[in-house]
Amino acid sequence: MRYTALVTGADHGIGLALVRQLLEEGHQVFAGRFNPKEQALSELAATYGDRFILVDLDVGNDASVQAAAAKVKEHTDSLDLLINNAAILGDIETTVLGELNFEEMLQVYNVNALGSLRMTNALIELILNSNGRTIANISSEAGSVGQCYRDSWFAYMMSKTAVNMHSNVVHNGIKAQGGQVLVLHPGWVQTFMRGEKDSAATLTPEQSASKLWGIIREAMEREDRPLEKPVFLDVDGQVLPW
Repeated sequence: MRYTALVTGADHGIGLALVRQLLEEGHQVFAGRFNPKEQALSELAATYGDRFILVDLDVGNDASVQAAAAKVKEHTDSLDLLINNAAILGDIETTVLGELNFEEMLQVYNVNALGSLRMTNALIELILNSNGRTIANISSEAGSVGQCYRDSWFAYMMSKTAVNMHSNVVHNGIKAQGGQVLVLHPGWVQTFMRGEKDSAATLTPEQSASKLWGIIREAMEREDRPLEKPVFLDVDGQVLPW
């Protein structure tokens, strides 16, 4: 089945790998680009033509999200899949014994937690007007209250916990219309979220994206969808504690 999807945070890393995977399988993809200087997405346009639509997007900005949604609506009246992937890390060193930067925390929360909710809210009409009716929020095991072990990472962890909560609230609000929300931990991935490539990580972006897409596709093709409750899964499909 051919799907129409939008991926946020598609400039590089997991987002870019997801875009490539979807395009290679024949789906139509809207790719949310934060940094116009990144060339990888622009290069895909020559290869995939009308199936690839580049959208400038800052999920932390209301006006940018609304403009991106308007551009999507110029091309389609339905969206099978929204993958909310865009995120930033923030300070991961300072504990409560140090001087915490609350302005930075607000920025991280705005992008990670409110950004995915902004996108969902702006595109919910198109999502519910589709056959897929699926939202996949890329969260993190760091957002799990049940298995918290860190003593820092305040902004990132709290923002991902908020993603988990609003995913549940959104799922409750759309399941009667056939919509569903998935909450996924992408694994430890070789990305640049810490400012340089995390080469010690166990997964490449391509490996993580392939696993994530497998989980998402299976959920979209289930005969008994939507799920009664959203699921919080790691990249290998194992259930994580909320």
